[in-house]
Amino acid sequence: MEQKETITPISDFGEFGLIKLLTGTLKTNNGSTLKGVGDDAAVIGYSGDESILASTDMYVEGVHFDLAYTPLLHLGYKCITASISDIYAMNGNAEQVLVSVALSSRFSVEALQEVYQGMRIACEKYKVDLVGGDTTSSQTGLVINITAIGRAAKDAVTYRNGAKPNDILCVSGDLGGAYVGLQVLEREKQVFLSNPAMQPELEDYSYVLQRQLRPEARKDVVEILAVLHIKPTAMIDISDGLSSEILHLCDQSGTGCDLFEEKIPRDDNTYDTARSLNLDFTMCALNGGEDYELLFTISQADYEKIKNHPDFTLIGYMTDKESGVNLVTTSGNRYPLQAQGWKHF
Repeated sequence: MEQKETITPISDFGEFGLIKLLTGTLKTNNGSTLKGVGDDAAVIGYSGDESILASTDMYVEGVHFDLAYTPLLHLGYKCITASISDIYAMNGNAEQVLVSVALSSRFSVEALQEVYQGMRIACEKYKVDLVGGDTTSSQTGLVINITAIGRAAKDAVTYRNGAKPNDILCVSGDLGGAYVGLQVLEREKQVFLSNPAMQPELEDYSYVLQRQLRPEARKDVVEILAVLHIKPTAMIDISDGLSSEILHLCDQSGTGCDLFEEKIPRDDNTYDTARSLNLDFTMCALNGGEDYELLFTISQADYEKIKNHPDFTLIGYMTDKESGVNLVTTSGNRYPLQAQGWKHF
């Protein structure tokens, strides 16, 4: 009897499982490839003391953004900042971007100009050059792909795999705002769909809406750490949620972690808006994503340099792998940390 071919849904693997499956057996052919798949950016070394950093991200209409409530200007800006965030997560400086766009006939020249104007504003702010790309047609909607290129001193490049037990877990800024902003936008969209005569009520939500629609990349974190003479032992940006990113650091570094709920940084606007939407702030911070803050670990020796810095919060510490990855709640209970945030498939 003829055996049937096994068909495996991509959803069985998820994004990172799929990447491991497809690339796990790849071998590098060039000595200049210092780091390939598996981090925020690839690291390419040439002569001298610097490495090239390269990363690429794709943004698909209906998956990553909804044009029902996303201004085209903000979309262009966000695509740039979200992409160059990967370069900063390697402790480097973004310098160039390549932009490729696929769009359907429902988009006008003026609409595309609006997207590129947002990109131009972001590039000017972060001193990044848009140096090329490609355009093509799409049968469905708008797709934007950004390749970000940057540089870092070879001894400054920070990977996800360098954390060690007893290292301190730190994060920049505050968390959860982008997810809460998304929930506000989705609510107002549903109100509009049920009654197009209703005007959206957004006046009280400016902070969380900015966090969602026009996030900033944390270039300043790299600069501050250099001034403090701190090289993180591991680093990643928070695009898929705090819990997911902590699990990535632990998986790559072969460690466990204790995250303290009471230490997770929050903005009062985010917290109050979450409560008004009957959302738990901790769950928003753990699983929401798109904050684009930098999550990193430092050695105990650097504690005094950073402990009172207003841009950073110390939220936990790394443990041995056998201890697991845990959330220590405000009440003192310990629960295994699970990634329940953004799933790409």
